[in-house]
Parts: sequence; C-alpha cells; structure tokens
Amino acid sequence: MMYHVFIKLLQKKEKKMLQRNLGSQGLKVSSVGLGCMGMSSTYGRADDKESIASIRQAVVNGISLFDTANVYGNGHNEKLLGKALKGVDKQVTVATKVGIQEMQLNQKRVNGRPDYIRSEVEKSLIRLDREYIDLYYLHRVDPDVPIEESIGEMSRLVEEGKVKYIGISEASLSTIKRAHQTHPITAVQSEYSLWSRGVEKEIMPYLQANEIGFVAYSPLGRGFFADDFSLDASKEDVRQYLPRFQGDNLTANQEVFKVIRNLSQKLGMTSSQLALAWLLQKNSNLIAIPGSKSIQHINENIASSHIDLDDKIIHILDKIFDESNTHGSRYPSMLMDELEK
Repeated sequence: MMYHVFIKLLQKKEKKMLQRNLGSQGLKVSSVGLGCMGMSSTYGRADDKESIASIRQAVVNGISLFDTANVYGNGHNEKLLGKALKGVDKQVTVATKVGIQEMQLNQKRVNGRPDYIRSEVEKSLIRLDREYIDLYYLHRVDPDVPIEESIGEMSRLVEEGKVKYIGISEASLSTIKRAHQTHPITAVQSEYSLWSRGVEKEIMPYLQANEIGFVAYSPLGRGFFADDFSLDASKEDVRQYLPRFQGDNLTANQEVFKVIRNLSQKLGMTSSQLALAWLLQKNSNLIAIPGSKSIQHINENIASSHIDLDDKIIHILDKIFDESNTHGSRYPSMLMDELEK
C-alpha cells in the first residue's frame, strides 16, 4: 500500500524541525506545526490528494503537531488527516477540538455540555482512525455551561484513555485559571500574529508563570503575510466575510504590509518567514500552527524556525503592526462575541 512507501521515506529522512515542550506535562512537539483547517475548503477550494501529499511531506520534514477540529468541513478534515497519517499516527501529535457546532450564524453555535463533548469525542476518534486523541481542546467556551463541567468531562475522557492532554481555545484569563484548577491544561490556543496580539498583555504572562503551553493559530494572518496572498473569489473562501479582508480595511492593511515585505526582501527571506520567525522568538514556550495546502509553503515555514532575528528587527516589527495600525476586527461582531468567555 502507498503508506508503506511513505513510512520508508520517513525512516530515511533526517528531521530538520526544532522541537519544543508544550506545557510541563511531557508533551514535546515541533516548534512549527500544521493547521489543517484550510484543507477543507475554508480558504478556497482544496484538493484532497494534494493535501494528503502535503501532510505526509510535513511529517517527513519533521513536523509532528497536526491541528484539526470536528467542525472543519463537518468532519471532512479529521477524516482527511486520519487518512494522511495512516501508519505513522504514533509518531505524531494530533490535536482536535470540540465545542463549535456547524449551525446557521443566527443561532447559537457554541456547545460545551458534557453529553455533547462525550458524543463528539467518539465521532472524532472514528474519523481520525485513532485509539486516543493526543490533545483535545475545548474550541470555544459555552457561557451557559460552567467551565468546570466542560473541562470536568474532558478530564474523565483522560481517565478513560480516550484523551491524553487537555487544551482550551480563545478563553479569557479568568476562565483559563478555572479550567486549570479543574484539570491541568497543557495548552491554550488563540489567534496570535503581527496583527492579533491581544494575548500578550495578560494571558501569555500567566501561561509562562504556570508552565502552560501556547499554540498560535493563524500566525500568518490567515495567509495575509504571505508574498503570494490572494483571496479566492469562490464562496468557499471565508476570509471575504472577515472585516480585515474587506474594502478600505484590506486596502489600509495592504499598505502596512508593504513595509514588512520590503524588510523581508532586504533580509533575504519571504514575508511569511519574517512574520513567523518574529512570533517564534516572542515566546520559547510557543508553538505556531500555520495552515498550508502546499509543500512549498510548508517547507518555507519549517525554514523560519531556524531564523534568528536581531532585537532591532523584533522592535521594528512590534511597531509596524500595533493596534493602531491594524484595520478591522478578527471576526464579524457575532463571532467576536464568542471569544474570551
């Protein structure tokens, strides 16, 4: 079968990716992982064959953390990842999530009830074709369910061997503290990039003080910081519905991006490598999970983990994209209301 050839290639290839501890409970992963959401037609059309090839090449080149969720593609993404990792699933860390339901935008999408979490973990295990989930996140905090109940149910899944480590995504500092008291939290996942820096003030210092890992999703601004950034005209590209990618906001952000592109060219790297290297140097306990559908971009991201930026460059980048220079919110207002509960 094809995956036997893939395994032989993996055994021969020298891994190049640098490793980092994710939290203090024994989980160690590549400093750059792979966010797989875009492989389920989130940022435009995707091809399963190309996606599987990219995932397998990422493993060969040393990426060991793969991130998905039950809601991505209504289960398609988990199935895709399970297929791609067939035969090497014990050599990598798979993270998935529960808590967002695929519903109409005018209805409640967040569900943190224990019975829902339990039913969904079983579905995820089947789709991923795994005996357990390495890292299981509460995708969003349900304001109608005490966090102790949601995390408590996830803790029972750990006791039963269905989950190894627990994480939480886009939660407020107070909720993170309560969750951590209920069961040790291995990782917090939130959006973090040059133009999404809200976690720097309070959340990041708490995580560092308590040895909790941090996973940065959309570290390249949903592809905005790539030299070849473009929006797909198809309805599958959800970025066209996000304020930062609309009208005058997009135009203004593109003007600021030119400064980053010019700086990256002077330094002999791509804009995405500069943005990712900046992020990795901000926190030694941070793991970045840029999304990509192509082997070329994955290899560029891997190379960024070896870039050591001068403090002066870090300072320049800090100033280029501060809050006053970023135009538009991360999500539409209704989705922003789901964050930091």
